[in-house]
This record gives sequence, structure tokens and C-alpha cells, in this order.
Amino acid sequence: MAFFLVTMTHPDGDGWGRHVIPHVTYLKGLIEAGKIRASGPVTGLGKRAGFIIMTVDDLDEANRLIAADPFAIEGLIDDLTILPWDPMFGAFAGESSRGGKKG
Repeated sequence: MAFFLVTMTHPDGDGWGRHVIPHVTYLKGLIEAGKIRASGPVTGLGKRAGFIIMTVDDLDEANRLIAADPFAIEGLIDDLTILPWDPMFGAFAGESSRGGKKG
């Protein structure tokens, strides 16, 4: 499994409110499946935004999972970034490709 950091911003408007519950339900399913390790809103940007830490097989899987998100299906993602990440230190260090140390 590989780690990926996902950031996304969302447009204002009623679409967000209509689809936030299906979006959260979808994310919770990915958490239960072990595909998402952490997720939540980003504050201080002046627009709605979210951050996700994913553990999936590869970038293709990360892209497929994001594309299946109700927000993506409804066109409610303005900007999307998916970056590979190697957590050498801290909470996920034991899963680093380099066998990092916690702390």
C-alpha cells in the first residue's frame, strides 16, 4: 500500500449542501475499507476545502476513488491535488517505505 495526500476545494452554492451527506457517507465507507486513514475540512482558505490521507495500491486507484466521490460526480470539486507521500516520521512512520521512526 502507498500513501497519498489529497486536497480538494469546493464551490459555494446549494450543490455542496445537497451532496455533503452522500460525500461523507462515501468517505466513511472508504475509512471502513481501510482506504482512508484520516479526512476532514481545511480551514482558513476562504473557501470550502478538504484534506484526505489515503492508503491505496497506486495513483490510479486513488484517482478512481476520488472520481467515484459524490462531490466529483456532481462537479463539486474545483481544485484537486493527489500527491504520493512517504510518512517517514510520526504516526504513520512504521508504514514508511524507509522504515522511519515514530516521533
